[in-house]
Amino acid sequence: MKKPWSITTTLRNPERLRDFLKVLNQLENHEWNIENQKKYQILLIKERLYGYGNNQFYKGISQDNIDLIDNPQKDISFDKAEEIFESKKYEDSPMRGRQSINPLKKFGFAIIKDGKIVITDLGKLFLNEKFDIGEIFFKSFLKWQIPNPDSDDYSYKEGYDIKPFIGVLHLIRRVNDKYAAIGKSGKGISRSEFSLLCPTLINYKDIDLYAERIISLRKKLEGKSNQKKIDIFNKYRGEFAVEFLGTSSNKEINKLLNNLKDYGDNAIRYFRLTRYIYIRGGGYYIDLEPRRSIEIKKLLNSDNAKSQIFESKEYYHGYISDNSKPELPWETIKELSEISNKLLEEIIPLEKRLKLPRKSFPDLKKLDKENIKKLIDDLRVYRRELQEKENYLKSQEIEQIKKYIEELKNINKSDNKPILLEKLISLGLNALNDAIEIKPNYPVGDDNEPTFTAPGNMPDIECFYGQHNAICEVTMLTGRNQWYYEGQPVMRHLRDFENKHNDKNTFCLFIAPKIHRDTINTFWMAIKYEYEGKKQRIIPLSIDNFIELLKILIEIKQNGNFLKHDELFRLYNNVLEKSETVPNSNQWLKDIPKILTSWKKSLNLT
Repeated sequence: MKKPWSITTTLRNPERLRDFLKVLNQLENHEWNIENQKKYQILLIKERLYGYGNNQFYKGISQDNIDLIDNPQKDISFDKAEEIFESKKYEDSPMRGRQSINPLKKFGFAIIKDGKIVITDLGKLFLNEKFDIGEIFFKSFLKWQIPNPDSDDYSYKEGYDIKPFIGVLHLIRRVNDKYAAIGKSGKGISRSEFSLLCPTLINYKDIDLYAERIISLRKKLEGKSNQKKIDIFNKYRGEFAVEFLGTSSNKEINKLLNNLKDYGDNAIRYFRLTRYIYIRGGGYYIDLEPRRSIEIKKLLNSDNAKSQIFESKEYYHGYISDNSKPELPWETIKELSEISNKLLEEIIPLEKRLKLPRKSFPDLKKLDKENIKKLIDDLRVYRRELQEKENYLKSQEIEQIKKYIEELKNINKSDNKPILLEKLISLGLNALNDAIEIKPNYPVGDDNEPTFTAPGNMPDIECFYGQHNAICEVTMLTGRNQWYYEGQPVMRHLRDFENKHNDKNTFCLFIAPKIHRDTINTFWMAIKYEYEGKKQRIIPLSIDNFIELLKILIEIKQNGNFLKHDELFRLYNNVLEKSETVPNSNQWLKDIPKILTSWKKSLNLT
């Protein structure tokens, strides 16, 4: 029976792939035998990358060991991790390690060569502290194909023959072309179309057929009421599942349809990282990134998404481990020059809107290929700087601030809550006052929209002001795992930032829907006593507290005034001073709304 392709359901978060790779790196050049397959899984437990917070995993484990796993302030020794692993009594315990390495092998970050674990060049690039997550996954997805010699999951005999990422790009282009042929403007493919028809696109020869399916389905939905559209689409899904699976078994059909949404959402999340797809229509449509039109055109004209045939597993391993392959079809002086000129065409209007002088760049005619590539990188960095400046100007408008408030209020309705929260808090901080720079660390597409949350090795947002500096850490977590994932890391990020920028006092704004008691107690110790020998300035705010701060900002603006950063930091100091007069962290947290109210009165808004 056929099955759809999926990126990975083991690790939905790309950052966790990197964590798994870090642990595997400890075993590089070791034999990938039964002993080390078990050892890898034990090391993942030791580093709390596997099992933490998973009630299913806790079954069969002693309460003492559960308490140890749940307490990140205590290290798990290898012997203890082994004891936890063995207490699970797995029927095939080495298989756990084999499953955990599979996503790393799938994307070419690690291979087994001559029976030994090897971290590939691409994997080493991923482990670099200054890794570019978009570049990493783009290079990986260009090579990812089904079938491949390293996996028995798919075969040519069963009809599989595709590079999924390139196939999806082809499908989007084909749908847009067909839509244009009937006099309508292309808009990409919807999330529901994507989830149903992208993971089930298993052969490059079917790309045109699938594009026709989408156009045909849209025609059936045209002019219908919302409920009728839902009914038509659900009926279509059921009929398609029967055809794809070749069975009328309700169990198999329901299993497929339930999985497809997860597979589709995960594929969109990962493919978006490459910067080659563009989310439009309020997040509902997935389209080709117009700012990469030259690269996409060259890529699709040179690669029809057919998988390659390799003589052996060794040849395949050599291919995916070679970071210089495949050769990018636009890396000629002619095409690179076109890309540079296209970037300049985007930059010049941005400079005009911002009333900035034209920035000079080297003459393309005097540059060789490598220097043109460097220029392209510089132009993209400069474009983002301009986009951020434009964000700052837009954020000063009252209507924009009202929009941020509404989106924050409704954030739980978003499909990508963590990413949206980082974006909205960044925009809100831009709106507040005269910051020198608000620097979000999340990766962005060419449209300057975040493609994922900030990497775990740095603050979510860095804030630079005339008299002070700050970092801002945000999370949608509200349970005890908030303490595990945010407690120590937030304090560590703050201390590292303080050490790097030691010319000014540094604060940390921590924002979450609500703050867990374990998290606030951890911060309380750092504020009242010390973290690594010195006190810290951490300001815990709920999302509602931050919304209230933005509402106060609107009142200030409506009165024709401007909130200077000194006033904002006076509020932060008021919060910290309160910690000296209350008996415990719980009371401190409860008093923050009162502190906000008192600070608002001190501004004399009326």
